[in-house]
Amino acid sequence: MPKLPVVSGNKLIKLLRKMGYEVIRQRGSHIVLRKITEGGEHNITVPNHPEIAKGTLNDILSKVSIWNNISKDNLIDMLRKV
Repeated sequence: MPKLPVVSGNKLIKLLRKMGYEVIRQRGSHIVLRKITEGGEHNITVPNHPEIAKGTLNDILSKVSIWNNISKDNLIDMLRKV
């Protein structure tokens, strides 16, 4: 698995929106996105911080990869290109 990049919340949200997620609400600096997938409705919360912590980013990417049937490595590559 490639090393996780340092990304902002805005950059991660931009990638998720390209993947079909839509912003449904925001409370403070946390933004909730939703996507209807084959497995059902997937909600994910992204902190809109200048730099997302590595553990938080890893957890978000793991869940998105499971719900969208995309490998985590592909998600990391897509995130670097955004």
